[in-house]
Amino acid sequence: MSDATPAEFLRDHREDLVTLALDLLAMDTSNPPGDTREIVEEIERFLDPLPVDVERFAVDPAKPNLLVRVPGASDRTLLYNGHLDTVPFDIESWTRDPFGEHVNGLVYGRGATDMKGAVASMLFAIRAFAATDTEPPVDLLVALVSDEEVGGDAGLPALLDSGHLDADACVIGEPTCEMGRHSVTVADRGSIWLTLEARGEGAHGSRPALGVNAIDRLYDAIETLRNRFGSKKLDIDTAVDPIIDESVEYYTPMMGEDIARELFRYPSINLGVIEGGDAINSVPQSARAEIDIRLTAGVQTPTLLSEIRSCVADCEGITIADVSWSVGTAEAPDGPLVEATASTAQAVTSERVFRRSATGGGDAKTLRNADIPAVEFALGTDTVHAIDEYIPVDALVDNAVIYTQIPEAWHSLSEQ
Repeated sequence: MSDATPAEFLRDHREDLVTLALDLLAMDTSNPPGDTREIVEEIERFLDPLPVDVERFAVDPAKPNLLVRVPGASDRTLLYNGHLDTVPFDIESWTRDPFGEHVNGLVYGRGATDMKGAVASMLFAIRAFAATDTEPPVDLLVALVSDEEVGGDAGLPALLDSGHLDADACVIGEPTCEMGRHSVTVADRGSIWLTLEARGEGAHGSRPALGVNAIDRLYDAIETLRNRFGSKKLDIDTAVDPIIDESVEYYTPMMGEDIARELFRYPSINLGVIEGGDAINSVPQSARAEIDIRLTAGVQTPTLLSEIRSCVADCEGITIADVSWSVGTAEAPDGPLVEATASTAQAVTSERVFRRSATGGGDAKTLRNADIPAVEFALGTDTVHAIDEYIPVDALVDNAVIYTQIPEAWHSLSEQ
């Protein structure tokens, strides 16, 4: 055993961490199809000599999940969550090896920053505890899941449904850095996904006055939604105001202050799909559109949805064919989990760490709705899903250091 601290061990063994990251990147886990069997076997080999409990759980044999338990000094449990699948890529468009390449202090590969790099840091943090004979102050549970990139149910949802995630709080290793700024994601936004259908009356394109154009009806309805709700300031719980303020400050350099503020103070409405018509010389009898509406945490989504239904009912020939919705969730920005993650990251990086909202929603929302407080945090780059995705070696090491130190900070703050 070493007399070093976990942080010292990690900094002394940075090349071993790079090797682990490259080993994970070497396996193609593009989703679809999202086969993670090979990478799970590789991680099991890495963990085999360590004093941890490892369990494989799968509802889809091709998409197994791995649970790693590290016993600690108390009966409270901190969960670390990471996903093993990646988005697909076009190998011909890359100038670096998408299956892993280490060049000038940067590790390239599909998933380097989203999020095999963070997974490698989590795994190496476990090794640092073992190598330095350090007992974590709380039990640690690391859940490495499949099927995240397509929002499938074989990963985190399956673990929750089966009761495998009994934890008091969670840190998700999603990259939370853009344009060189660090952050902890402490909230997400709610959503309303609408499918609208329009009916009209067909006619020849040379005599449009004899028909009723379904596409025109549909577009008029969309514009009515935009005009009625896009400029309507959201009724947001005042407890979320500090998160909005930091979010606006965080996003201002990339989109401007006015746009950033509107993003959180007003609904965002995006027309994602529109279909209709059979031929250029025919008046279309039917049309459909799919609309994505996002709402800041602290907004009661069902209330706004009721108003939207009334609005659509006033639009002639328009019906709602399908709707799904969610409510935005948030952690208290001064709560133990947020404070532990942000303060630890700030101490390690010596840079400001914003406490902000995501613009969308993901696994953190799923966990919060299962009564497990959750934040997202990982140092990385804004090359998520991009060609030549990469992560600096320094970020890999700092992530691992931060993941070893969050448990003590969270435990101390939770005891206060």
